[in-house]
Amino acid sequence: MKRLFSILAIAGIMAFGTVNANTNANTNTIVNSIQEEEAAASEEVGFHQELKKRFIEGGPAFMGIVLLCLILGLAIAIERIIFLNLSTTNSKKLTQEVEDALSSGGVEAAKEVCRNTKGPVASIFYQGLDRTDEGLEAAEKAVVAYGGVQMGQLEKNVSWISLFISLAPMLGFMGTVIGMIQAFDMIEAAGDMQPSLVAGGIKVALLTTVFGLIVAIILQIFYNYIVAKIDSIVNDMEDASITLMDLLIRNQK
Repeated sequence: MKRLFSILAIAGIMAFGTVNANTNANTNTIVNSIQEEEAAASEEVGFHQELKKRFIEGGPAFMGIVLLCLILGLAIAIERIIFLNLSTTNSKKLTQEVEDALSSGGVEAAKEVCRNTKGPVASIFYQGLDRTDEGLEAAEKAVVAYGGVQMGQLEKNVSWISLFISLAPMLGFMGTVIGMIQAFDMIEAAGDMQPSLVAGGIKVALLTTVFGLIVAIILQIFYNYIVAKIDSIVNDMEDASITLMDLLIRNQK
């Protein structure tokens, strides 16, 4: 009996030790995961805090203007992107519909198709069809003239984005130059060239350049996309105008 009790006691101690070890391992795993999550969260918060801190260090005068350039530039870019996407038309489908309408119902049916279609291509088609009774030469002049009007609508306010792209880094450079002048004034007032005396001023001066370049890079990406979109729509307009004149010539024959 004593031996039996001894064996049971040893088995119980071993089982308890195994459970305790597993519990400790699980506890350590949970603690490690919690610490990793907290570290990641603190890292994320730290980035935003660091960005905010650097922005404030740059000074409200120039940094505020650079931020205003970013806000206005993005607002205009988003408005242009929405407008250009709405102005995009399937020119091949529209051309086919106009050709079918000319064959079946004449000019009025083709004009009705253009009225029911949005976009600059449909507007150009309508202007050309509306002048067919005055002759092909008048229709061609109407297409060319209204094509220029539509191109102006597509390029509206795009020059402002280009202005902000140039203005943001120039403001940053100006803030840097002014900061460097202030740093040299501090050296002159102290009468001694101490790195610790001017390091902070130079660092703050360079921050304006960094943020100005960041704003210019962001706006440049949007600007290039908008210009490429405008070029694509203009090419569609030119191809569609040539196709329309061919259709009118065939229709008169």
